[in-house]
Amino acid sequence: MAQRRTILITGCSSGIGLAAAQQLKSRGYHVFATARQEQDVAQLQSQGLQAHLLDLDDSQSIEHAVNWVLAETGGELYALFNNGAYGQPGAVEDLSRDVLRQQFETNLFGWLELTNKLLPVMRQQGYGRIIQNSSVLGLITLKYRGAYNASKFALEGLSDTLRQELHGSGVYVSLIEPGPITSKFRDNAFAKFRANIDTSNSAHKTTYEAVENRLAKQDSAQETDFLTLGPEAVVNKLIHALEAKRPRNRYYVTLPTYLFAYLRRLLPSCALDYVLRRVADQENRKS
Repeated sequence: MAQRRTILITGCSSGIGLAAAQQLKSRGYHVFATARQEQDVAQLQSQGLQAHLLDLDDSQSIEHAVNWVLAETGGELYALFNNGAYGQPGAVEDLSRDVLRQQFETNLFGWLELTNKLLPVMRQQGYGRIIQNSSVLGLITLKYRGAYNASKFALEGLSDTLRQELHGSGVYVSLIEPGPITSKFRDNAFAKFRANIDTSNSAHKTTYEAVENRLAKQDSAQETDFLTLGPEAVVNKLIHALEAKRPRNRYYVTLPTYLFAYLRRLLPSCALDYVLRRVADQENRKS
C-alpha cells in the first residue's frame, strides 16, 4: 500500500506544535492540526492549515477528532505526533490528588486514548509512525516540577513498552526529548502554578517567591539564553523520525538533554541528585 504523508498533530496553538504543522505542510505533508480552543482552531485555519478541535481531557473530543481525520483520509493515517501538554509547577507535598490527576489526564491519558484509537488503522495498513514529544524531564528530575516529571517518566515507560509490542508491525514509536525550547510553555505553567498551588501555607513559601519571579519572565528573555533553542530544533528531529527508514527510539534536543542523559549514565544517584539540586537552586535564584 502506498504511504501517503498524512499526520495528525496535537497542541498546535503555539510553539512546537504550530512550528511542526507549518513546516510539515510546506514539506508536502497533509497536516491535520488540532488545538483545544475554538479561537486557536480558527487561527490555524486562517493560516491555511486544516484544523479541528481536540481536547485531550475529553474522550468525546478525541473521538470526534479521530473520526474527522479518518473521514478526510479515507481511513488511513501515516503518523501521529503527540505534542499537546502543559507543566504543573509545585513541590510534591503541595500537589493535591486532583492536580496530579489533571496533569496525567492531559500529558498521558489523553495521549494513550488518542494513540489507541489510531493504532488499529496503522496495524491494518501495515505502517505508521507514533512520535511522542517527551522532555529532558523524562530522563532526569528537577525540584518543583514533580507533576510534570512524573507524567513524562510515565510517558517514557509507556512508549518503550508500546515500541516493543509493535515490533514487526511496521509501526514505529519514537520519543523526542527536548530541553528548553522557546514557546508559551512558561506562561501556561505560571498560570497553573498560580491556580493550583497554595504558596502562602507551604513549607516552600520562600522558594516559591523565586519560582514566581522565574515563571513571570517573558519568553523573549529565554531567547537570549544559548541553551534555549527555537521549536524548529524539535521539528528537525521530528522530520527524521517521520522519514528515516529505521527511526531512532529517542531523539535528544538541546545541550542540556545531551548533558543530563550522559550524567545519568555516568554518576551514582547521590551525585546526580547533588547536581540536579544545584541546577534547580541556581535557576530559582534568578530574578
